[in-house]
Amino acid sequence: MDIELREITAATVRVIVRLDAGDGGRQVAPNAVSIAQAYFEPAAWFRAIYAAGEPAGFVMLYDPSLSTAPESPRFFLWRLMIDKAQQGRGYGRAAVERLIEHVRTRPGATELYVSHVPEAEALARFYGALGFRYTGEEDDGELVMARQL
Repeated sequence: MDIELREITAATVRVIVRLDAGDGGRQVAPNAVSIAQAYFEPAAWFRAIYAAGEPAGFVMLYDPSLSTAPESPRFFLWRLMIDKAQQGRGYGRAAVERLIEHVRTRPGATELYVSHVPEAEALARFYGALGFRYTGEEDDGELVMARQL
């Protein structure tokens, strides 16, 4: 599958912030909010997801190796969104696989973490199919999962 994680530039930011997961922000923050948060968090690594050369989504990682004083030593998938018009095509799975490839190159990376709200059963199945397992932890009311790298 032709999925790329590309840097967001001045030329592409508008199209990326217009992408919409179609959930009204209930499960994933709008991309504009995520990008704004990333600019104030030194450990944030974020990219646009492109499928066959077209914008399809957004991903954001907490990478503790980017911070001089990390809040957490864990690599954490903070955001994953696929535009509602692009969902159901395997792009989310492929984007997480590309993200895992990236995280494996980072210093000290042994696991990748993610969390979801308890009622998001589809997300639980999605991440479970990618090898994530529950840790028994909660983070701000969300269930935490981890995947060995």
